[in-house]
Amino acid sequence: MSMSFAGKVALVTGAAAGIGRATALAFAAQGLKVVVADLDETGGKACVEAILEAGGDARFVRCDVTRDEQVRALVQQTIEAYGRLDYAFNNAGIEIEQGKLAEGSEAEFDAIMGVNVKGVWLCMKHQLPVMLAQGGGAIVNTASVAGLGAAPKMSIYSASKHAVIGLTKSAAIEYAKKGIRVNAVCPAVIDTDMFRRAYEADPRKAEFAAAMHPVGRIGKVEEIAAAVLYLCSDGAGFTTGHALAVDGGATAI
Repeated sequence: MSMSFAGKVALVTGAAAGIGRATALAFAAQGLKVVVADLDETGGKACVEAILEAGGDARFVRCDVTRDEQVRALVQQTIEAYGRLDYAFNNAGIEIEQGKLAEGSEAEFDAIMGVNVKGVWLCMKHQLPVMLAQGGGAIVNTASVAGLGAAPKMSIYSASKHAVIGLTKSAAIEYAKKGIRVNAVCPAVIDTDMFRRAYEADPRKAEFAAAMHPVGRIGKVEEIAAAVLYLCSDGAGFTTGHALAVDGGATAI
């Protein structure tokens, strides 16, 4: 399988922490130039510093993915800095609600849909023309196993991730003959700050989260990063429109 990324440029949103940070570091370790995008300037700049200290090339751009003008500027700054955009990992997202559907609020719905769905749509809207102009590229969007089936007590989050998969599949078909591949990665429960915030108040929930995966543990951010790099690589050249579950066997039950 080819994993040659020499001379290529990657853009990662939500890269200040968790899966995004791990993927930015993984791209850089393969020799890519990386644009690290996030609202969290402290975390984003720390990610860039880690890449630079390891001998890589990266820069931070603060971006709210729900704002069209900021996403447009993010892509423009990527081109101004590096001259191209080969891979985009649209990972920025916000966490799940924890309550039944009728208990949710309109503000919660708007916030989750705004980042998780509109954010992915805006990113692809501005990334695709660049990739078309240069003759190809690959995009990976962060969905979730919650987008592959039912997710009780997080219906809004689940709906947002189903929508990400719909956007991914539709874009993949629209641009399949243009040299652009579009896929999604669907993590189960991963050891991130988001996971810790959700479960720190009740350790029993954390134990249940591990037990829900047939492998008997939650996932690591590096395991999702590896999946993203594969989907971007030439080895996945015949893969587009796919929602790849990285879930410790959870969806196989």
